Amino acid sequence: MIPRYTRPGMVAHWSDENRYATWLKVELAVVQAQAELGIVPAEAAGEIVRRARFDVQRIEAVEEEVKHDVIAFTTSVADSIGELSRYFHYGLTSSDVVDTALALLTRNALDLILEDVDNFREILKRQAFAYKGQVMVGRTHGIHAEPTTFGLKFALWYAEMGRNRKRLRAARESIGVGKLSGAVGTFAHLPPALEELVCRRLGLKPDPISTQVIQRDRHAEVIAALALTGTTLEKIATEIRHLQKTELREVEEPFSKGQKGSSAMPHKRNPVGCENITGLARLLRSYLVPAYENVALWHERDISHSSAERVILPDATTLLDYMLNRLGGILDGLLVYPEAMRASLNKTRGLIFSQQALLALTRSGLSRERAYALVQEQAMRCWSGEGDFLDLLLAQPEVSERISQQELRKACDPGAYLTHVDEIFDRVFE
Repeated sequence: MIPRYTRPGMVAHWSDENRYATWLKVELAVVQAQAELGIVPAEAAGEIVRRARFDVQRIEAVEEEVKHDVIAFTTSVADSIGELSRYFHYGLTSSDVVDTALALLTRNALDLILEDVDNFREILKRQAFAYKGQVMVGRTHGIHAEPTTFGLKFALWYAEMGRNRKRLRAARESIGVGKLSGAVGTFAHLPPALEELVCRRLGLKPDPISTQVIQRDRHAEVIAALALTGTTLEKIATEIRHLQKTELREVEEPFSKGQKGSSAMPHKRNPVGCENITGLARLLRSYLVPAYENVALWHERDISHSSAERVILPDATTLLDYMLNRLGGILDGLLVYPEAMRASLNKTRGLIFSQQALLALTRSGLSRERAYALVQEQAMRCWSGEGDFLDLLLAQPEVSERISQQELRKACDPGAYLTHVDEIFDRVFE
């Protein structure tokens, strides 16, 4: 079953039909280039281009017998071009076609992913500005730390997704190479000039050096970029899951009419979408292991990489496509509860202003060590429920004689922590 948030284009992109169509595109680019270089007759090349077709069912039937997909493919194409098939796949080894086509397929899949990333970043940017001034408590170690804004979270994610975009583009550049160097990479049967001409036709670069295959560090780089992007999505999803916990409920995933959260408990509204993203990120990262292990092939090539790649490359790109679209929809329709954010901000009765109090005391001339001890002492009393942090500080003679009530209250204003939010936004959004 196709996941609901996966675009049809990505699914069709990795279909058998499109895979064989891409193989044929490579083969026809080769025969046309061979005609230009005088390797095959120009008239024969033109006729092959005009008549060449394949049939997926025929390929499957032949492969069942010969146990070789490329031979099955060339046999099917030979059915359509007849005796001219002697010029089809001329001088090539299977990986010349398969690896060059795989580069095209992977690069084009990354184009779809990059489009998803751009759309996702637009949602992040819109929400960043929408909640730029929405004050909430920041947490470190899961414990209340100091005030921040909800918009800053989105700005942070936007910047990180920008780095992911750069990594994906770099991976696209790395994978965008073709090879026609033959069985062990020596161009024994066809010249490098042919490879250059074909790659130019296909919008690829010639791999400077290859064996029978394009080296798999390139493919590993692609999977790494996909996995890291998915990990950022998990990071975002994890934050939403934490903020949706009942005792916080500062934000909540959209909950549609008729949606059910639990078969047993009718009251449940669970962050199932973000949990889904978290699980899929784990699956996406698991593809790193075979991708990295595919790099070390025997001598000029073995076929141990092929079976894994038939799974991990289509799956990884399709998974990330799904994740970007699903999480994008969640963030676009996110339910935000400012009152709950304010309640959380006040939950520790002023403890989150401890650093401002510490700095105010040091500015008054007190040593940092003594100021820290005074502030921590009152903070621990506040933790124990003896009163509000600000009141406890003001009741401490050594504090009140150095800092006025007005000055301390000003230091304990959330706005004092958010003076530079505009500058941060300028940095992120230029």
